[in-house]
Amino acid sequence: MSRPPRQINQDLFTRGGIITEIDPDFCIVRLRMPAGMMTPAQMKGIGEIAERHGVETLHLTTRQTVELPHVDPSKLDGLLDDLAANGTPLGAEREEVVNVTACLGTRHCKFGIIDSVGLAEKIDKKFFGKELPVKVRIAISSCPNGCESERLNEIGITGIQRPIRDPGLCTGCGTCTHYCREKAIEVQDGLVVVEANKCMECGFCIKPCPFHIIRGTDPEYRITIGGHRGRHPKIGRHFIDVKSQEDVIRVIDKVIYWIYRQASSGLLLPEQLDELDFDEFKKSIVKMIEG
Repeated sequence: MSRPPRQINQDLFTRGGIITEIDPDFCIVRLRMPAGMMTPAQMKGIGEIAERHGVETLHLTTRQTVELPHVDPSKLDGLLDDLAANGTPLGAEREEVVNVTACLGTRHCKFGIIDSVGLAEKIDKKFFGKELPVKVRIAISSCPNGCESERLNEIGITGIQRPIRDPGLCTGCGTCTHYCREKAIEVQDGLVVVEANKCMECGFCIKPCPFHIIRGTDPEYRITIGGHRGRHPKIGRHFIDVKSQEDVIRVIDKVIYWIYRQASSGLLLPEQLDELDFDEFKKSIVKMIEG
């Protein structure tokens, strides 16, 4: 007796988080997980849901989310309902804003300058899944250590902080020189000298000052545009430095709007920016922000 055909909701395959496997009778389900954060209960829930629907293994992706491989498409409706109820809904993969990644930032990291997780959650809430001519990845690193390789994303945000020194108070002890990874600080004739062109504005020299003489500017957000991983990696270009999360959201909003209206499909964003005058592109976005 022949087995009856599986009932498959084909409409689900138009959603970016469902990816057809090498065996076309099965698919991969990618989850939405901004900054890779989930509660222990959600993690446990994903495991229980996977077992309940016959998924034998889970995959942790490089973009801070979870994939369920080798899923029977006839089980997608129930699986997706269970995942949504667990607070770990279907993610994105196609020409859209995909999972927003971030390091732990000031919530947990001693090097953190900005709240990268909180910012990722705000960006996800406003932009995740927005359909575009090209795929857009957004990543955030709380400091220039770049743990999230944010500059290798279409939109990258890096936390920065500039050191402020009072030469009249500095004792010239040289403690800060040992914490500067760029060797941008030297003590010359008892005075601390900083080579500004070497400074990465990471703020690492601020906290170690034993006399608390070195202060820092308010944290800022450095935005880069046009980075890419993949087959031909490209570092994003410095676009603008802004002073608040709200400013970051405003800039991203205008960049996404430009991509939606001006970008072409079938060509990666970095390649399209290579064909433009980047300074003119920057001016057009800044004009929209200020207008």
